[in-house]
Amino acid sequence: MIELGKIQKLQVLRNTQVGVYLNTADNRDSEDILLPKKQVPEDIKIGDMIEVFVYRDSEDRMIATTKRPKLAVGEIGFLKVAEKTKIGAFLNWGLEKDLFLPFKEQTSRLQKGEECFVGLYIDKSNRICATMKIQKLLSSESPYKENDRVNGTIYYVRQDMGAFVAVDGKYEGLIPQNELYGIYEPGDNVEVRVTKVREDGKLYLSLRKKNYKEINKDAEIILEKMKENGGMLLLNDESSPNEINAKLSMSKGAFKKAVGRLLKEGKIKFTANGIKIV
Repeated sequence: MIELGKIQKLQVLRNTQVGVYLNTADNRDSEDILLPKKQVPEDIKIGDMIEVFVYRDSEDRMIATTKRPKLAVGEIGFLKVAEKTKIGAFLNWGLEKDLFLPFKEQTSRLQKGEECFVGLYIDKSNRICATMKIQKLLSSESPYKENDRVNGTIYYVRQDMGAFVAVDGKYEGLIPQNELYGIYEPGDNVEVRVTKVREDGKLYLSLRKKNYKEINKDAEIILEKMKENGGMLLLNDESSPNEINAKLSMSKGAFKKAVGRLLKEGKIKFTANGIKIV
């Protein structure tokens, strides 16, 4: 079956003045589609297989191209706004016909020339469209379990909840706000650990490794920061979470655990205003 919005190999069935017509090698139920003459390789022959991308042209006809778009259906990434209209935006995705991003699929106001983070899908009219609402393209049926290390792309950041992540570009995950250290934006790639697989299959994620490894790493960060500040650090148990995060990019809980480790090892001591290297 010919797949709209996908890169696939199709067979050359016949040659015409306007180009060659293609179909699958084992399924001729659907209508043959055209690969325009200007894109037909000179040495192509009837019966040959050729790799193409299938989309719809300006007259809404299924057509093939040997050009590779920047994104295919089911994929996510950045595309630049080529034109802004009352019904939506049109994005440059590397093909002659720009990609439509409906107004209802936008999560923020866009300007011409701006890059936006989108995913591609097939709408109810069987057209390829873009959406900034990445979540609806993601599955909750991942193969992962607790403590697995995975890679993902942040597609939305909400301060009261955390960062929403497309794991492998396919599965739905969340880095909760209390696990989000540092500044992240849509499009950032992250390596994370699965902390929980919910009953609905969604993944809870953490930027941190297992606890004992993180305590060692946090202790090293604190010692290094103290050395940079002449052996002192004006932070203690009374410091606010925001102050600790701003100076060390870690949570208050992580800070207290690491300080406890350093105190036990005799490497630091408390002062009136903070901590000091022994």
